Amino acid sequence: MALSTAFTKLFGVRHPIALAPMGGSAGGALAAAVSHGGGLGLLGGGYGERGWLARELPVVAASGRPWGVGFLSWAVEIDAVEQALEYGPRAVMLSFGDPSPFVERIRAAGVALIVQVTDLEETRKAVDLGADVIVAQGTESGGHGARRGRATLPFVPVAVDLAAPVPVLAAGGIADGRGVAAALALGAAGALLGTRFQATAESLVDPATAEAIVRGRGQDTERSGVLDIARGSGWAATNYTARTLGHSYLDRWRGREAELAADLEARRAYQDDVARGEVPPLPVWAGEGIDLVDDLPSAAGLVAALAAQAEDALTRAGRE
Repeated sequence: MALSTAFTKLFGVRHPIALAPMGGSAGGALAAAVSHGGGLGLLGGGYGERGWLARELPVVAASGRPWGVGFLSWAVEIDAVEQALEYGPRAVMLSFGDPSPFVERIRAAGVALIVQVTDLEETRKAVDLGADVIVAQGTESGGHGARRGRATLPFVPVAVDLAAPVPVLAAGGIADGRGVAAALALGAAGALLGTRFQATAESLVDPATAEAIVRGRGQDTERSGVLDIARGSGWAATNYTARTLGHSYLDRWRGREAELAADLEARRAYQDDVARGEVPPLPVWAGEGIDLVDDLPSAAGLVAALAAQAEDALTRAGRE
């Protein structure tokens, strides 16, 4: 059975699977591999660093397959979005913050607008803005998400009902084909996966990070603002926290975020620990579905495997 949905028809892709545009992980090679595998590869444009985009955009643009690029609404400038549009993406995805300053330019380019949401208020705003696709992100997701969000299972069907007829992708804790099948059963038009694609041959993450994901367990992940404060990240001033694997600074400062924010010496100590190699330069962003990640495959093959597993799960569910 072919998993044809409003999402696959909109972008002309074979499978209802999209790559989360993870900054630092989803470079041109990974996005291209996902697109070659029949999904929608989304380049992780993040903050819109121009040199990085100049290096990675040509790689995914040369794939000859549908692809897109994602940015952080609160951090990116319009010139970075315009730089990406020059390469002819099929979609631009905007996450975390107000996407409205970029909508007109994206529309003028004839490019589909994907908006990621973390609650019902954001979902309503995305509908009002005319989003072509909405990504409903649950709190199980790795990396940044809502400080006080909703779990994927109850959030997605409510978002689907609110957004209809706009197609919705489910995100958060989905790491195998059974999760993709579950997303479809909830009424979503597909699934957007992040953590699973970090642990692939084409990911830009450090090999040690990929291995940590393969070895990690969902119970060892935690959503917190501690590491953003310690790093002096711009995220610390937003309403979003991040789910990561365990970290010594989480243990040291859990529940004491305000104290850490006011302690300049503690934040300097973090940078010193990074310089000495005692803590990694970046946290290991990881979602609760990490238990299902046990290898480092090619992303193109992974997309096909996820789709086959989803089809099998739906077929078995229909028989039982």
